[in-house]
Amino acid sequence: MFFHCELVVLILALTLDGQVHTGQIYGGHEAKAHSRPYMVLLERHTEDGGKKHCGGFLLNKDFVMTAAHCQAKSFKALLGVHGVRNSNGIQHISVEEAFPHKDYNETEFINDIMLLKLSSKVHFNNNVRPIALADQGDGSLPNSCSVSGWGRNDRNTKYMSLKLMEVNVTLSDSQWCHEKKVYCSEGEAGPGEGDSGGPLVCEDGKAYGLVSASHKTNPDGPEIYCYTKIPEYQDWIKQIIGHNGKF
Repeated sequence: MFFHCELVVLILALTLDGQVHTGQIYGGHEAKAHSRPYMVLLERHTEDGGKKHCGGFLLNKDFVMTAAHCQAKSFKALLGVHGVRNSNGIQHISVEEAFPHKDYNETEFINDIMLLKLSSKVHFNNNVRPIALADQGDGSLPNSCSVSGWGRNDRNTKYMSLKLMEVNVTLSDSQWCHEKKVYCSEGEAGPGEGDSGGPLVCEDGKAYGLVSASHKTNPDGPEIYCYTKIPEYQDWIKQIIGHNGKF
């Protein structure tokens, strides 16, 4: 339960070695190849020897941002990916250390944010580039936002997408979202399972949030998607990066 609501955690429990089906983020479409060079596909190695996936995004040559609920025994970051079966030009870099937010609440998904320090520096090129983060701003909702990822394309299938997908979302204003330090959108269009940790990118090309979780306020109500509000964590981000690398 998530604040007395049905919770669907956006974690994809499958491997790239298994069967995958092409498709789309719910209500979305395939992104133009390498139009989002900051996107990272995170391969998560679990305690039982399994392999799962989350999304993430590149901040600089050393750090990737993702959701705290994407924690794992170890990680490998895949950069420069569009189609998951095309290995040309893909950078595979292991994660040296994970920094989930110290106040992350795994029951209510509060402070669902994590930084990953890579074991070696990323090589920037046309297909691999960092994204800037939104600052504190004036507290108003950003406009013209979108999310992207390789997550499940259909609520009736367990398979991830073969290609990077994207979808536009409209943020809604509510006291509940404000209190939980999240942005919210609702409706049929939105991120699917496996898109956790991917960025919410808005009109100025900056990352304002990251995909956290979704829930319904009632069984017949719309799906509400929650995105951890990055501007609320700027001090924490600067502290982690400042103590563990150079921004």
